[in-house]
Amino acid sequence: MGNSEEVTAGEVNEGYVPTEEKVKEDEPPPYSSDEKQNETSVPVDVETRNYNPNFQNENDGMRNIGSMSAFEINQEKMRIWKNVAVISVSFMCLFTAFNSVGNLQSSINADAGLGTTASATIYVALIVSCMFVPTWLIKTIKCKWTMVFCQLCYSVYIIAQFWPSFATLIPAAIILGIGAAPMWSAKCTYLTQVGNRYAALIGDKSAEPSITRFFGFFFMVFQTSQIWGNLISSLVLSMDKANETIVDDELLEYCGANFCNSRNLTNITGDGSVASPLARPDEDKIQMLTGILLGFALLASLIMALLVDPLSRYGEEARQGSSTGKTGVELLLATFQHMKNPYQLLIIPLTLWSGFEQAFLTADFTAAYISCSWGVQHVGFVLICYGAADAVGSITCGWVVKLVGRIPIFIFGALLNAGLIIALFLWPPNPANSAVFFVIAAFWGLADSIWQTQINSFYGVIFAGSEEAAFSNYRLWESLGFAIAFAYSYALCANAKLWVLVGILIAGMTGYFTIEMIESKKFKKTRKE
Repeated sequence: MGNSEEVTAGEVNEGYVPTEEKVKEDEPPPYSSDEKQNETSVPVDVETRNYNPNFQNENDGMRNIGSMSAFEINQEKMRIWKNVAVISVSFMCLFTAFNSVGNLQSSINADAGLGTTASATIYVALIVSCMFVPTWLIKTIKCKWTMVFCQLCYSVYIIAQFWPSFATLIPAAIILGIGAAPMWSAKCTYLTQVGNRYAALIGDKSAEPSITRFFGFFFMVFQTSQIWGNLISSLVLSMDKANETIVDDELLEYCGANFCNSRNLTNITGDGSVASPLARPDEDKIQMLTGILLGFALLASLIMALLVDPLSRYGEEARQGSSTGKTGVELLLATFQHMKNPYQLLIIPLTLWSGFEQAFLTADFTAAYISCSWGVQHVGFVLICYGAADAVGSITCGWVVKLVGRIPIFIFGALLNAGLIIALFLWPPNPANSAVFFVIAAFWGLADSIWQTQINSFYGVIFAGSEEAAFSNYRLWESLGFAIAFAYSYALCANAKLWVLVGILIAGMTGYFTIEMIESKKFKKTRKE
């Protein structure tokens, strides 16, 4: 969750035959060297060229590889891996804090829909930010300091949790949303550029394997943030067993699909008093939890600032603003012009689905099913299963696609989510059946890993040659899905939200199958010719 639009950027989707255009065999692949070299060294007499127009050896400021010894090349490779590892750990620390806070918003800040309104505001601000801010900010303060500065925007939002109100959380959510887009763009730019340098160091003719390896390592580390954040929140909120929330059996019928909000529910606490099932836990616990999470967020910025090398070491000065040299306004125009592409129109519902399903899990499953029936102190423990399954699924999806192809994976993801939605319609949550909470969360995480990896890959395949405008559309529509789902969260009952998910999933898969049918016909026609 959080910023899953970035998952598996650069993942190769095996078995797909592009229909737009074919690469000429006599043209060198992008980011290539003249010939394949071994992993340890590049001979001095070999001239290493990089065909990416943003990496011109004569002015990129990088040392010529042909003049480097094998020892120096190995040192440079280790330094690149160090930077990738530090960035990965930094983001893990940051989202350990943010995911923990975000997963609890609909439960601990339930009054008047404060928590879900703040979450919706984040994604509205992110939509606006991704159109205008990333290119300008990265060009102004460079990649490394863009990441450091924008991580501090997340800290502002966590600080606001000490005094939650519309006056504090909404402005902080806007700040976070504005910072999120350039932070993720800077991260992608950094990993891509060092991937190109690493490929040149090992004499690889294509940078794609190195870039894919770096992104895979990043997300392997990043996805564990769900585990650590939820573990911390649950351990803190469940410290005082005597005052844990115990829900009256007669009120369980108002949880699950029947849940609307906390206004008509009462609850019996350990000391015999009456409270809302979504009332804030003890204030001392909230303050302690917020303090711990703020420490993680600030640690993320600190290690990024101190341990990551500036991208200027790897040719940042030779870059042109964005990967294609577009300004923010030009990218905005390209984003909207890209919607003329029929495939983009067909894939919009499935992209929206990605935002809707993640928002439902974060805001509605946590509040309507876990907190309402079992208590907010168990939210983190349940979502650990979600995060672990999501991480494992993200790592294995690429391997499974190679074995069975992409279409079966999409069908499996849709059927899995459909089955879970049916279960959520029918299952009355009850602490006596606590294992069911964990099973549903784990399978939802597995389904989410399919959507995050495969929709990203699908965009890269069907929009080859126009990736920047395509992925800008991806961020736009997924963020809009998040924003809409969080915005109506307080207004609709859980069963209505489940029906919305059904509609979006059907529309999304219809669009997806239409694209696959068109591509299949094109492929058959090409083979006949």
